[in-house]
Amino acid sequence: MQIKVLTEGGSMKPGPALSQKLGPAGINMGQVISKINEATKSFAGLKVPVELDIDTAAKTFSVKVFSPPVSELLKKELKIDKGSNAQKKIRVANASIEQIISVAKTKMPNMLSKNLKSAVKSVVGTCISLGTLIENKSAKEIIEDINAGIYDEEIQAEKTETSSDKRKKLDQYFSEVKAEQEKILQQEQAAKEAAEAAAAVKPEEGAEAKKEEVPKEEKKEKEPSKK
Repeated sequence: MQIKVLTEGGSMKPGPALSQKLGPAGINMGQVISKINEATKSFAGLKVPVELDIDTAAKTFSVKVFSPPVSELLKKELKIDKGSNAQKKIRVANASIEQIISVAKTKMPNMLSKNLKSAVKSVVGTCISLGTLIENKSAKEIIEDINAGIYDEEIQAEKTETSSDKRKKLDQYFSEVKAEQEKILQQEQAAKEAAEAAAAVKPEEGAEAKKEEVPKEEKKEKEPSKK
């Protein structure tokens, strides 16, 4: 019997879904949790796919750990908690090509990519959904650059270390991007608040106009008729 779970590296806790499967098989839940946490502790803070292979007759089990999803590896590499919820407008990081190669090398054993270059392109594709810049460019532009052979030297050399000077320049560029993003968000928020305020004022104005009309009608009714 095989059981597949996605758990946080080194921090799996007992749960009803797993106990319902292990209980009938006579497998000790505590031992399974302990072994999974030991096997995944190097992936602390990341979601890790794990496969349990259970021998129901012998009441034994083995744990097989797969590398985390590319998105999780990227978030760890770039030190971000989550991706952008508006990828075309909000960028969450500025990666170096070396960082992308590092993630591709880690994930490649579990990918269908035929070579490292293909794996790098796959990782860059995930950067699109996360809203991540690479080398001061959009991920789509980087894919075009990879196809054009611009990063062949780095990929062939399997470079995974970003020089401090390059990192400094990438961070400086991204700080300018963030400042511009903040400015745009503030403008959008101000426009939204102004629109909401305008929408709230209109009904009140209508109510005031009605109030002014009522006394005039009442006055007309009270006037004595002239014969």
